[in-house]
Amino acid sequence: MNEDLLKTTRINLLADFYQNLLTPTQIQYINLYYSDDYSLGEIAQLHHVSRQAVYDNLKRTVTTLENYEQRLHLYRNFNQRQQLIDQIQQCIVKKYPNDVHLKALVDQLAQLE
Repeated sequence: MNEDLLKTTRINLLADFYQNLLTPTQIQYINLYYSDDYSLGEIAQLHHVSRQAVYDNLKRTVTTLENYEQRLHLYRNFNQRQQLIDQIQQCIVKKYPNDVHLKALVDQLAQLE
């Protein structure tokens, strides 16, 4: 993946985890810019503000999301849990392919995410 796509993906995931801590305007701008691929100018027109105001809001919001992640680690912990679930599933396939109960427990764990 290229760097821009990685950044966009990370910001979208951080927004998913922390959107309840953002203002409605921050959520709208992040969704329009990073999810819906609107330009700064299109968002500015839609919200009747300057392009610079949109840029500043997005920059502050991304900083806010990164600060939340730095303190709360929801995204990092999610990734670590997903990796562990994948490892457990691989282990089941190799060592315990017939253990239906173990498979069901791992599936339940995966559903919690």
